[in-house]
Amino acid sequence: MSSGRWGESARTLRLMNDDTASLFLNFSIRKLDLMEGYLNACLDRLTDEQVWHRGGAQNNTVANLVIHLCGNTRQWILFGVGGQPDVRDRPLEFSAAGGVTVAELKALFAATVAEARGVIAALPHERLTERIVPQGTEVAVLEAIYQVVGHVQQHVGQIILLTKQLTASDLDLTQPRPR
Repeated sequence: MSSGRWGESARTLRLMNDDTASLFLNFSIRKLDLMEGYLNACLDRLTDEQVWHRGGAQNNTVANLVIHLCGNTRQWILFGVGGQPDVRDRPLEFSAAGGVTVAELKALFAATVAEARGVIAALPHERLTERIVPQGTEVAVLEAIYQVVGHVQQHVGQIILLTKQLTASDLDLTQPRPR
């Protein structure tokens, strides 16, 4: 009798864990998609010159931030989780000072997010607790995904602010709009 009850409890726990894992993975993909939409809304308002505008030596450009997000996502998700080669050159992400257009930045980010989305969507749930070392520190796969989603949100927020400043306009990104 008791083995049946315990077997049912284990099955219920497994189903809850699968539901939680699916919720986390799907939410992560939706957040990356939302941030890509916000980023595109910004880039659509900026010129090739504006994306490389640096307000001061200590400041990043919109382009540097986009390139940085691609490098970070590639290192944590595509290399760390997906097993692709680690091709990141982090210093170059911040030292680049031109030569990439708005269209190229949009394409680079879209391709990187699409690849990351594919890795996340195909991830077996049991891998979420697997330990990986994407950037010199051992983390669980779940932590790597969470780090990337948060990192993208953080820098897209900076890009939104820079875009508002560069264009002196409201981007109309919130829905519904406050009255």
